[in-house]
This record gives sequence, C-alpha cells and structure tokens, in this order.
Amino acid sequence: MKSSEDLRRQLRDIDHRSYPAYKSLAGSYQFGSFLLVIDHVQGDPFASPSSLHVEILHKNAGFPAAFYETDCARIALQDHLTRQFSSQFEDYNFKAKGSGKSGLLAVTRCGQEVLERSACQIGRDRIIARFHVGFPAFGRTINAGELEKILFEFLPRCVENSFFYRKLDAKKTEAAIHLAEDQEAIRKLLREERLTAFVANGAILPRKSGVSDLPLQNSVPFRSPASMERTFVLPHRGTITGMAIPEGITLIVGGGYHGKSTLLEALQTGVYNHIAGDGREYVITEDTAVKLRAEDGRSIRNVDISMFINDLPNGKDTALFSTPDASGSTSQAAGVIENLESGSRLFLIDEDTSATNFMLRDDFMQQVISREKEPITPFLERARDLYEKAGVSTILVAGSSGAFFYIADKIVQMDCYRPVDITDHVKELCKEHKAPRTQAPNFRIPEFDRALPPFRKKSGGRDDRRRGGRPGRDEQPRHEHMKTKTFGKDSFSIDKETVDLRYVEQLADSEQTAALSCLLRFALEQVIDGRKTVQQTAELLMRTLDQKGWEPFCSSYVPCGLARPRIQELYACLNRFRG
Repeated sequence: MKSSEDLRRQLRDIDHRSYPAYKSLAGSYQFGSFLLVIDHVQGDPFASPSSLHVEILHKNAGFPAAFYETDCARIALQDHLTRQFSSQFEDYNFKAKGSGKSGLLAVTRCGQEVLERSACQIGRDRIIARFHVGFPAFGRTINAGELEKILFEFLPRCVENSFFYRKLDAKKTEAAIHLAEDQEAIRKLLREERLTAFVANGAILPRKSGVSDLPLQNSVPFRSPASMERTFVLPHRGTITGMAIPEGITLIVGGGYHGKSTLLEALQTGVYNHIAGDGREYVITEDTAVKLRAEDGRSIRNVDISMFINDLPNGKDTALFSTPDASGSTSQAAGVIENLESGSRLFLIDEDTSATNFMLRDDFMQQVISREKEPITPFLERARDLYEKAGVSTILVAGSSGAFFYIADKIVQMDCYRPVDITDHVKELCKEHKAPRTQAPNFRIPEFDRALPPFRKKSGGRDDRRRGGRPGRDEQPRHEHMKTKTFGKDSFSIDKETVDLRYVEQLADSEQTAALSCLLRFALEQVIDGRKTVQQTAELLMRTLDQKGWEPFCSSYVPCGLARPRIQELYACLNRFRG
C-alpha cells in the first residue's frame, strides 16, 4: 500500500502530461486517519467523473457501537453521514478549476427517504464512503496542481467533518438513529396489532409541488378521527397518537381536491422511513404494500390471471397468459397476481389510475351485457376473498361508484384534508339500496411455479440464445458484463432491451433503478436458467445482496450511486423485462 506522499510525487511527475496518464494513479493510499482508494479514472475531462472511496476504521471514526449494531440504526447512520458528506462537498465543488468536469466533487443527493446506499457502508471494522471527483485538466492536459488541492486540502477536511464522531453534532446524529428506531417500532406494532398503516396526528401530507418532495408550507396538519385513533408508546419519542388503519378493506372517499390521493400517496411512500422535517416521519405503512394501477402496453409473461379474466373470445389461455402489449384490465390483473407472488400483504389502489372494467361492473351494464359475455371478474368481487383467503388487505381511493361501500370494513371521507370516519353512516345507507354482487365463485390462489427463460441476446439482428450447445458466433462470453444504462428513475436498458418502470410508483430514487439494472444483469448472467422460478430468482438475488453486499453485482469496483430496492420492485423489474 502506498502513502499519501507517494501519491503527491506521482501527481507532480505526471503534471502537464496527456490526460490518460491520470490512470496511473489508480490504487490505495494511506492518508493518516483514512485510506483513499482511486477505483476508476475517467478517460477524458468531459467524461463521467472518476470514482473514489475512503475507508475509516471504527477505532478512528469513534462512533458508539450501539449506533450501528442493528440494521435499522446502521442504515440511519449511513444516511445521516452521507447527507453530512454531501453538505461538506457543496463548499468545495468546482473550487478547483479546469475544463469539462474539472473540480467536480459529488456524492449521492439523498431525498426525503432513508435508503440503504452504496455511497456509505458501515461494516464490521470500518466505514466506506464512495464519491466522484472530476480530475482537473487544461484542455486535455493534466492539471495536477488542482487535483493535489482537491485530494490533500479539500477531501481531508470533508472526511474529517463527516465521518469522525468528535466533529459531528452528537445530538443530531443520535436523533437520526432514534427516529429510525421509533419508525421501526411502529412497523412492529402494525404487525402485532393487525394494522396496515398508521398516520400520526400533526403529519404534513401535501408536498410542495409536483417536482418537489418537500412538505407544503401552511398546509392542514393531519388529525385522526376519534374512532380510528390509537396511541402507541415508542422507545425514544414516548407516546404518539394517530390514525390506525386496520387490516381488511378500507375505502377513502371524498370530493375532488379534498386530499384522497394525497393520503394514498403518503401511504405508498410510508413503506420507507423518512427524515426529520419531512412531515411524514410517522406515516408508516405495512412494508410489503404495493401500489397497483393499469399499465397499458406492458409486457406480461406466463401469469395466471384466470382469477380475474377467463373465457376470452380468442380462446387464449389466461391460466398461462402472455402478451407484449397488455390492456389496462389485463395489466392490472397481472399486477395483482405478480404481487401476491412477491409476498405483498397490502394493495393500494386509486380508482383514477385503474382500468374501470377491471374494478367493477354496475347492474345496468350487467343487464345490457350478460355475465356470460363478459370475461372479466372485477376486483370488487375478489377483494373480500383476497383478504379472507389470501391475507391481503386493500386500501382503495374511490370517487365514482358506491358499489365499493358494500365490501368496505372502514370508510374514511377526506373533507378539506381532514379524515372523517363515515363507516356507520354509510352502512346504514347501504341498507336502503340494492346490494351489487360483491363476491364471485371459484377463488383460487395460483401456483407460483413459473420459470424465467434464459435471455435471448440479440447481436446483429440474430438470436444468440444458448441452446445447450456452444454459444452462437456473435454471443459474448458469460463472464463479460452486459451493458446497462439508466434513464433516471423511470427506466433502464440492458443490452438495448429497455425495462419501463414509469408506473412502478414506489421507486423513490433513481439510484434504486440503477441498482435494479445491476441485479437484473447479474440474474441474466448467472441465475436465470429456465429452471428457477421467479420467486427463487428474486429471493436468491436479495439473499446475495444481504450476505455479500453490492460487490457481486458490480464489475471491477462498487460505484457510488446505488440504493437498495425492495423485493417488490425487484419482482416488478423481472416481470417487465421483455428479453
């Protein structure tokens, strides 16, 4: 291992040479209280910046062991340190001058959610922090003096002020961990008390704008109806009171712009912990909850949707249904089955983003179009069995049909952003009207035994799938990584096959999408063989991530810029890959 002085000498030796000479710097250098590792050097000042990381031993960092001995505390501390590091970098970003990305200092930009990220990992004996640096240049000539300023002046200050306990505000650090532990305590109480979600009194649910996830100022604080109010005792905060939503079927109704969708959106993000000041710190949802919606045009492969759709006029088998271009109803039916397969115990549905003919059929329509001519069994007629026989609850935002009142266990009206429990009142009104059909026969949970076929790699227009013999002439060897590219939060491509995740609404960060691309690439190269089921594949990937971290899913080094997805989003990724 080289010393920091070795790095300084190397820098001075290559000063004013051609930019590719920077590549000779790759390696590890001891900087007193931390180790600096240059993982990857950019090939050009205008290319993606270089990847580096630092390692700080716990004995030097000085954090109490209690701050990282549980997963909950560790992830919260990692998040807090990443935010601190990012804040430090802001003071030095582009202070070193040059062409292209010269002087850039960047680490993950965290959002409102607390996610497990590759940017900061706390292991048994050390903290690893990953980041990017734009190596400075004059045109395409090395500007070693400016890089020396970054690595020997700016970086040590940022590391010292971010990863050494004595330099941090101890109360803020402890508060971040205590908040996460309180949030985890509520999740545990949800399971013990047979609840699906909790929204604390005083929570701020509306967001600042469509492009900002910050809380809206001067908005109406949430206040639970008295009939749904519960008080819990948390390990650090003490008592907390709010609305507890029980298992079963809960309906959210109300006039337009009164907060129905705002409440549902808060619940769908409640599968993640949030930072202090977000307003939704104590909006906690069953952590397997999935937002379901129609996705016209998505790919479906070998899914048994016969619970909802049967006897198609074209004779297509819905017990093994595949299509490259799903309709709204078939896509939503597949979404229900795929998420039963993923282990979800709560469905979140907004009628506005659902296929109407999948959700219900009114009496008049059934008189005009007889049941024998309609292949769809609507969700209305399956929701009760999904709960009673499959253990899956539903929280549904409805605004156009009263038919859902007949299956609801709880009915909450949003009135000017304030929830009102109208269950008893509505149930009395239901007695005055003819009840629609709310249950259908032949409910059956499918067998989840479908396997994923090996990837058909296309090169030069020909299909190069391995067929048990030698690889095709144009096929890449298995040890070579397929090329991936991420397009923000909404999609990524892998060997030119695009995975569209626009409607996977619980992805919170583009770094989760980047991580999904790495997980899928690993699956295609090393896991999917035509025999393993979707469940076996997803569980193996998450188990590998748990046990071995990010390393197996990356090539030569772990980059900054990955965030752990839930297994539900991994299933969504596997199910939407068309290859």
